[in-house]
Amino acid sequence: MNIFPQKIHVVTALAFIIILLAAVLCFSEKESFTINRKVLDTIERKYGHDSRLRLLEWENFIRGDRSSDPLDKLQKVNVFFNKMNFVSDFNHWGTFDYWATPIEFLASKGGDCEDFSIAKYFTLRALGVPDEKLLLTYVKALRLNQAHMVLAYYSQPDADPLILDNLTEKIAPGSERRDLLPVYSFNASSLWIAKQRGKGEFVGNSDRLRRWRELLKRMEDSN
Repeated sequence: MNIFPQKIHVVTALAFIIILLAAVLCFSEKESFTINRKVLDTIERKYGHDSRLRLLEWENFIRGDRSSDPLDKLQKVNVFFNKMNFVSDFNHWGTFDYWATPIEFLASKGGDCEDFSIAKYFTLRALGVPDEKLLLTYVKALRLNQAHMVLAYYSQPDADPLILDNLTEKIAPGSERRDLLPVYSFNASSLWIAKQRGKGEFVGNSDRLRRWRELLKRMEDSN
């Protein structure tokens, strides 16, 4: 049984496209995906030369992608980011809840579950995966008895989603992840609440999430 909420067709907000065009990253064509060199210089001064190399590796990873199969993209992205270190927000950023941009995550070579999921989300968007197929999903990790975030990929709105998780490189259908209890999901345009196992309710756009708004603002301001 699929315990993840079914995905609902929603037109992606034009505001999302505007935000990404204004950001330091170019998501329009993966071949032209470029990190602003001034940003690279700033990151290198703050985090060291290896941070610049990681960001350039990410740039080359996106620009060099030739995969036509979405499942291949999912697997490559999951493996690419799961090489980073898991570090709690407090130990890493000195605060109890911080959502890092993909650049901050890669530059510092670590983050928590939100940072892994967010980096995968934006990378798959850069690789051409439509926004309506991706949901950042807050869950309760039942075995760990704690909140957790994963990225869910829906091939169709009513499909059993595939789950990208920093805890494992295996991408499994949501129906097999009985250790995860969905709470709510969101992407650039929309927000869903999981009312019960197997059901979801559309409740508005993702601007309701303060951390998400702050993250997008930092991406825009770093231009």
